[in-house]
Formats: sequence, structure tokens, C-alpha cells
Amino acid sequence: MASQQYHISLLQMDIRLADPQYNQQRAGEWIAEAMKAEPKPDVIVLPEMWNTGYALDRLDGIAEPENGPICNWLSETAAHYGITIVGGSISEQRSSGFYNTLYAYAPDGSQLTRYDKIHLFKLMDEEKFMQPGEQTALFPLGDVTAAASICYDIRFPELARTLALAGAKVWFVPAEWPNPRLHHWRTLLTARAIENQMYVIACNRVGRDEKSEFFGHSMIIDPWGEVIAEGGEEEGIISATIDLELSEDVRGRIPVFADRRPELYKHTD
Repeated sequence: MASQQYHISLLQMDIRLADPQYNQQRAGEWIAEAMKAEPKPDVIVLPEMWNTGYALDRLDGIAEPENGPICNWLSETAAHYGITIVGGSISEQRSSGFYNTLYAYAPDGSQLTRYDKIHLFKLMDEEKFMQPGEQTALFPLGDVTAAASICYDIRFPELARTLALAGAKVWFVPAEWPNPRLHHWRTLLTARAIENQMYVIACNRVGRDEKSEFFGHSMIIDPWGEVIAEGGEEEGIISATIDLELSEDVRGRIPVFADRRPELYKHTD
């Protein structure tokens, strides 16, 4: 079996509202900077909606077209550096509407997954402008299964458990999580890691837009719930090496999945 160790770098960047050209340039600069480090990252993660920010009332004309230039750029960048890119999420325009969409690309440039955010956040008016996704995202990271969701999704423990039951050992979560809910951010991410005995890797933006201020604190959390890397409130690169064999070790020590009683977990809706 191939090594299950991966060096992860989170690009905790600011985002200029409604300026995808500038944001793509900055993302490219951050990726190039991350690749100067030793050890070099195996996986790079960008934040949510990094191409436009939450310029929801201006998406027509600035959102990325389906399978557009940013997707090509992410693919080419992954292949150029020989890395996996979890491309945060971007605002994307299709014939059926606008979507908050995550793409991930393999080291050969092939697309690993496309995920449309399934839980739209009403406090930031997402549901007024965007369409919800209809499926979850699992993809291969080497020999193991990874999962991806977006921001508000972490408030839904049944989603995280569904991904873990499907075999995910690591969960990638790009976000634009604003002040003042830092305590919620740290607590929810840690809880999802502990209860599902998997790594949780969350990349949040910093800076502010016209309505919100964003605090960063991107995090890499191991399956014991230990925070092994955490950013501050400024732009920067947060990195750590993870070993996905730890997920199986933790699941063996505390057999939560074997001890489940799903026949007693009743739905009320």
C-alpha cells in the first residue's frame, strides 16, 4: 500500500469582492508561494467562493461558466506542480442558475470531484441567488477515500456521518465563515472530527466584504480531535502533515461505527 501521509497546505487568503481576475491572480501567487516550502505540499486547499466572494447580486457576468477557464487553470496548476488541489469553491453559472461549486483535481490534472453546496446559508442570502446541490462528494486521495463539503454544511452532523460511513478518512471544508461565530467554527469542526474519527481540514478566508468580516482560523484537526495546525486572522499558509492510517487506528481503539444502533435512530421528518 502506498504511503497515507500527505502534507497539506491551506491558503487562508483575502478575497476581493466581484473581481475574479484579481482573485485568480492572487490564488496563483499563493499556490506558488506554498510550493516553495519544505516539505512541499501534496494537497493545497483554497477557501469558499474565492473567485467572486459573496457578490451574490452581481454574479451574472462574473460567475465562472460551467467547465470554464478557472476549472482549466486549476487542472493545469495541479498537473504543473504534481499536486492535488481542492479548489475551494467558486461561484458558477449554468443554464439552471448559479451554484456554489467545489472542484478537486488530481496530480495529473484529472477532475476528482465536483460538488455543489447542498445547504444554502440563508443568513448570507445564498438561497435567494443560488441553486442547491443534490449529491454529496467522495473522491480518491491516493488509496483512501476523501470527502468534501462547504462551510455551512458542517452544521449538519448527519452529512458528516454519511460521508464517514461511506469510507471517508478525511473531510475537506472550504469556507467563508464570518465573525462573530469563531466558537461555533472551532467547536463544530472539532466535534465532526471526534465523532467521525476522521481528519477535518477546513480552509476559511480572511478580510471583509460589504456585509461581513471573516476571521480565518483555518484548521487541520486529527481523528482524535487534536488541532494540529490553526491559522490566525491574517492571510497566510497553514500547513501540516497528516497520516490517514490514524483514522483506522482511532476507529479500532474506540469502535463507534461497530457499536452503532441504526435501527433505533428514528427520523422525525
